[in-house]
Amino acid sequence: MMEEKVYIFDTTLRDGEQVPGCQLNTVEKIQVARALEALGVDVIESGFPISSPGDFRSVVEISKAISFPVICALTRAVKKDIEVAAEALQYAKRKRIHTGIGTSPFHIKYKIRTTPEEILKRAVDAVKYAKKFVEDVEFYAEDAGRSENEYLAQVIEAVIKAGATVVNIPDTTGYCLPEEYGAKIRYLMENVRNIDKAIISTHCHNDLGMATANTIMGALNGARQVEVTMNGIGERAGNTSLEEVAMIIKSHHAMKLKTDINSKLIFSTSRLVSNLMSMPVQANKAIVGRNAFAHSSGIHQDGVLKYRENYEIIDPHEVGIKESSIILTARSGRAALNHRLEALGFTFGKEELDDIYHRFLNLADKKKEINDEDLRILSGEVFAGEKSLKLETLQVTCGKSTVPVATVGIKINGEVHMATASGNGPIDAAFTAVKSLISKTVHLEEFLIQAITKGSDDIGKVHIQIEHEGNIYYGFSANIDIVTASVEAFIDAISKIK
Repeated sequence: MMEEKVYIFDTTLRDGEQVPGCQLNTVEKIQVARALEALGVDVIESGFPISSPGDFRSVVEISKAISFPVICALTRAVKKDIEVAAEALQYAKRKRIHTGIGTSPFHIKYKIRTTPEEILKRAVDAVKYAKKFVEDVEFYAEDAGRSENEYLAQVIEAVIKAGATVVNIPDTTGYCLPEEYGAKIRYLMENVRNIDKAIISTHCHNDLGMATANTIMGALNGARQVEVTMNGIGERAGNTSLEEVAMIIKSHHAMKLKTDINSKLIFSTSRLVSNLMSMPVQANKAIVGRNAFAHSSGIHQDGVLKYRENYEIIDPHEVGIKESSIILTARSGRAALNHRLEALGFTFGKEELDDIYHRFLNLADKKKEINDEDLRILSGEVFAGEKSLKLETLQVTCGKSTVPVATVGIKINGEVHMATASGNGPIDAAFTAVKSLISKTVHLEEFLIQAITKGSDDIGKVHIQIEHEGNIYYGFSANIDIVTASVEAFIDAISKIK
């Protein structure tokens, strides 16, 4: 059996842009439209022309800029809406008017306040009028998810007879269960006599988290167009995610469906939309979230390193992501740590790896995530080996109304020596205590603290320069506690004096 094509109708620039705070200017809309064209979408719903002069202008300019996808403009079942949409689409190479009206008892009685008979008449009239301007007319039955199937079928049959080429069955409120929505599409396929003369389209919202599931069930039951947005943005809880539907269809060959989406452009398009609309993608978002291909559990990391498909059903390259992420945390195992160390150019024997793994776990217990710079520091500690001077204990007392006091314990040639001193601050007090334990006179020449990244739990790197009898010595350390890092760096510099 041949795979059947599912048309991708992208409404990022219409339904997606209705999210508060996510409005784009015309230049930005053209940028997104061109990215969607490169991605391989079949239809771009570019706006609601009568809603504002800005929306009208955007539809005009997108029509000029785009060559291959159909450019679609939304209207109500109102003549003026349709006329304005037709005018906005005048430059489109391929154009479509998307008109419609509510068909559920809720919309008929409480929103439009009319009768089912009047809705049917207005639906047919709108399609016929739109047909005077364009050949390609899509009709939407708003709130079809809560519409009675028999009445919905009657409306759909009538608008197809009037010239509709696509009939959109929206789950406007995201209420339908997947099985229920799929059954609705199947009912239309079986009970609308002229359904073969139009394409059924899905348009599902995510109010109950079922937009993608409903869309897939619609496609499995006969819908051949899916209305989606990049990153699933849209009114309220959002729309069906383009990337989810595209990759579900690509991954499940048994569905016998296909799209023309170039999946390797999914991630870059996702980031473009996110950046332009100032709408971050949630970390655990399927396909495009930061954690979609990230592994932090030791068991998962070991499995992925041995064979990617143990825990990944999609190759990250397929959606434009360079590689899976092995995130090093306190839950990571030796295999993941060694993998990352090798990627950084470090090779350790078993004993050395055990040593660095022990240090790694101690740091990971204090820090949420271990980065490459952390690993370089840990590796440097292992390579450096044991030193003649080593900080064993450190306790400081300080505060706004307290004289800073530090107690320091240093192992000198295997024996621990303790000292307590006060100072202008916790670091000065600790340095004074250290000086009292050594037999050398040293002067602090330079003291530099740097954060590796920007988190409050980040490692602080300390570089120190001291002078002893006219010679300069350098010390370095890194620790989440900058006082500890400072004392360790000071001791490191002192230990280099011969």
